[in-house]
Amino acid sequence: MSLAPERASRLPGTAVPRRCQVAKMKAAVFAEVGRIVLEDKPVPDIGPLDALIRITTTTICGTDVHILKGEYPVARGLTIGHEPVGIIEKLGSAVSGFREGQRVIAGAITPSGHSAACLCGCSSQDGAGTRHGFKPMGGWRFGNTIDGAQAEYLRVPDAMTNLAPVPDGLSDEQVLMCPDIMSTGFSGAERGEVRIGDTVAVFAQGPIGLCATAGAKLMGATRIIAVESIPARQEMARRLGADEVVDFTEGDPAEQILELTGGRGVDVAIEALGRQETFEGALRVLRPGGTLSSLGVYSGDLRIPLGAFAAGLGDHKIVTTLCPGGKERMRRLMEVVAAERVDLRPLVTHRFTLDDIEAAYDLFAHQRDGVLKVAIRN
Repeated sequence: MSLAPERASRLPGTAVPRRCQVAKMKAAVFAEVGRIVLEDKPVPDIGPLDALIRITTTTICGTDVHILKGEYPVARGLTIGHEPVGIIEKLGSAVSGFREGQRVIAGAITPSGHSAACLCGCSSQDGAGTRHGFKPMGGWRFGNTIDGAQAEYLRVPDAMTNLAPVPDGLSDEQVLMCPDIMSTGFSGAERGEVRIGDTVAVFAQGPIGLCATAGAKLMGATRIIAVESIPARQEMARRLGADEVVDFTEGDPAEQILELTGGRGVDVAIEALGRQETFEGALRVLRPGGTLSSLGVYSGDLRIPLGAFAAGLGDHKIVTTLCPGGKERMRRLMEVVAAERVDLRPLVTHRFTLDDIEAAYDLFAHQRDGVLKVAIRN
């Protein structure tokens, strides 16, 4: 796609009009519940603090499937996607410290850096508090409140806060997980305050849970118990740091984990699926004073069972996490990749071009062919 303007044709004997047509790009947009389609849209304009990046690789997230199914509402016509890897095409007039042609990523969460939430140290919730009440996930803008990354071009707001240069020698697929699932999964271990010598249970080994397993290993957990029934995901969990795998189809996973730990329970349980049964199971396996770190996106009300919660007297801690964003977070994650402390490339099981993104959604949404993550390339 070219950004060059096109000249209008002229009739004989008339002056040549200098009217420029708006440059177009391909983008995956939310059309209606059950339909995300590829359409032509105008290339985004940018303001002084923004950057325009040309997307080279992106991916589809489970949250995008929630949008597809109508479980998370967004505006019709919105470009979906929040995991961009690309090249700076144009910089806003007030942006410094970057150059056009530079390879960059931006986090799924794009904080401004100066909101009340940012200044309180919780940049993921940037924009969440308003005079009309609390709106969670205020820092998640791509594919939520502004056009997202499943397109040829993307406007990155507050570019100096959110763009992170990709180190030389790292491929797109090596850093593709940094904007969301790596940041989210690692934060499950971080918010759970995993310590050296801890026993950790991770409920569900989808992409987020697998990254939580890897994060717990990096933070010093010496026994990681993964809950998963799909053999390929069980094997991937072991590759990323799980010491034991509990198959929930073979019995109550909480009972299996308590048996494995001799009744002690785990120091930290990470819930990475977003269902009542996994949340409750994670609560049931905690030792006294243990921490439940919740990463799941829940589509209904949760119930906290009296016994598992020890009637509120068990000194338990329940913490929730939204993917940390911003350029410093992205820099740190890419340093982990560059240092070869973790390799998440095997999570990319399928590859599509942007032209075939509707087929990619069909595969990913129906979880066919052992899919974990798909790479969408321009």
